[in-house]
Amino acid sequence: MSASYTGQQRPNDGSSSLNSTAFMVQQLLARISTLTLVKVMAVTTDGGVAPVGFVDVLPLVNQLDGAGNATPHGTVFGLPYLRLQGGANAIILDPAVGDIGICGFASRDISSVKATKAVANPGSLRRFDMADGMFLGGTLNAAPTQYVQFNADGITLVSPTKVTISAPEIEIDGILTQGTGPRGGSATMEGPVTVNQDLTAEGTDVHTHRHGDVQPGSGDTGPPV
Repeated sequence: MSASYTGQQRPNDGSSSLNSTAFMVQQLLARISTLTLVKVMAVTTDGGVAPVGFVDVLPLVNQLDGAGNATPHGTVFGLPYLRLQGGANAIILDPAVGDIGICGFASRDISSVKATKAVANPGSLRRFDMADGMFLGGTLNAAPTQYVQFNADGITLVSPTKVTISAPEIEIDGILTQGTGPRGGSATMEGPVTVNQDLTAEGTDVHTHRHGDVQPGSGDTGPPV
């Protein structure tokens, strides 16, 4: 469209019935929302153990009129977001304010299903409307500081604070090594601790070592042999 023309219609749009029909189809298609990039403005959840919540988002691609003048979108409120969940099993990774992500828009009004979480008729006759959007996840965001990384070297779990594992039983199948790098440090266990095979501390077998210089009385033994 040339910038010298004001309005959506071009000079040749009315020159034939085909062009007129094509213009009407284009105008109707322009009213359909499909996918777009949005910025998260508010979230109803904070990363805790809770049902999937909702986000308020701001569409980032401006609207343009026939003269090329931009009109920003307003905030779209109360859109459900995607969580990886199957039954009672989930990865809780809620969106955060400021995230940029993809938003998709349903072909029918989903407000009744959002309210009841069950089969329902469309809440209205609107179609492909931004009010019926769903936040599908982040993109165009900065590098994370807390993450699970998968690559050819294996799996890396990084947290700047701490990692908590809670289960009635925790099984580690493999060699357990405590690093000596910037995140290395001492290990503390409340116990009791049961070791079914040999335990070595600073090169000495805790189960089978002997002490020398044993003397009757109150004296201490010598160091492990």
